[in-house]
Amino acid sequence: MLLLPQPVAAQSSDAPAFIAAYSRQHNFSGSILIHDHHRISYLRSFGLANIPFRVPNTNRTRYWIASITKAFTAVLILQLHDQGRIDLNGTIKAYLPAYPGEGGNTVTIHQLLNHTSGIENFDKVTSAEEAVLKGIPAYQTPSTSDQLLERCCSGPLAGVPGEKFSYNNADYIVLGKIIEQLTGKSFEEVLKEKILGPVGMLETGMMHQSAIVAGLADTYFMRDDLKVLVHDLPVYPENWYAAGAMYSTTEDLLKFAIALFGGRLLKRETLALMVKPGLDEYGYGVWAYETTVGNRTYRVVKRPGRIMGAQAQLFHFLDQDVTVIILSNAGTTDLDEFVAEIGKRLVRGER
Repeated sequence: MLLLPQPVAAQSSDAPAFIAAYSRQHNFSGSILIHDHHRISYLRSFGLANIPFRVPNTNRTRYWIASITKAFTAVLILQLHDQGRIDLNGTIKAYLPAYPGEGGNTVTIHQLLNHTSGIENFDKVTSAEEAVLKGIPAYQTPSTSDQLLERCCSGPLAGVPGEKFSYNNADYIVLGKIIEQLTGKSFEEVLKEKILGPVGMLETGMMHQSAIVAGLADTYFMRDDLKVLVHDLPVYPENWYAAGAMYSTTEDLLKFAIALFGGRLLKRETLALMVKPGLDEYGYGVWAYETTVGNRTYRVVKRPGRIMGAQAQLFHFLDQDVTVIILSNAGTTDLDEFVAEIGKRLVRGER
């Protein structure tokens, strides 16, 4: 893959050398940003946004950010909570009266936010091999958000609400519909009005199959049976809706992180609720946990995302002014490992 070094200010840690070596070894394609002590200390792009035409990724490339979308949805719900319009212990039907699912009178907003709702997971395809053989039906037929709610999120419960963590896009589709019900606007309109506009995220939006997004990287995944990268399967990206349909750039996601953790989007006590770890160390739309580097313990907030070859990581040290953002358009690299190793080098470098 083509590597495009785009140098910025130097760092005291060994993170830049590690990133360059790891990217080569793992055929990384995408963009990486490090925000360290009030400045962007690293911003580089690697690989190709379009392989057939050899179009390089750049620092302005837009990427599908997949489930990082859930962090935005959680913020919109919590903003309504800050306004006194949502009780986190209220049930689905209190805010979505026509909801036909079994859990309407028992599943709470809190349980939707932290994936303990017990709603059945409609994502039945569990591997790339299975997707190649059978397709991914929930995402390959066009659906409105109302149709998604009815078809995918409104059946009998698969578990007891509040009892078990079960990661599930259905939870955030329901939350998206609650946002629409309470505001009288589309999820996309509320997203622009309450987050993207105020924060100045001009390179971010919702994906639609019918819309061509300028500068958006094509996505590719590794066919293990063929041992080559191939085009992602055809899908309707809007079917991920409030659970995963957004695109963005590294610098736009940094704006979101600065606004969120700087207290501009939520009240401080509400932000504390969002990043309070629950079952599986999951808060509201994000994972929150402690990690030890050397002899020190740090609090981390992490929001990964992955849909076929599209991968994304938003990784933030709560007690440090350090954020790492990785966006990728090819499923060649373990971004969980990559971002964790970068993070360790950053906090180690500041001691």
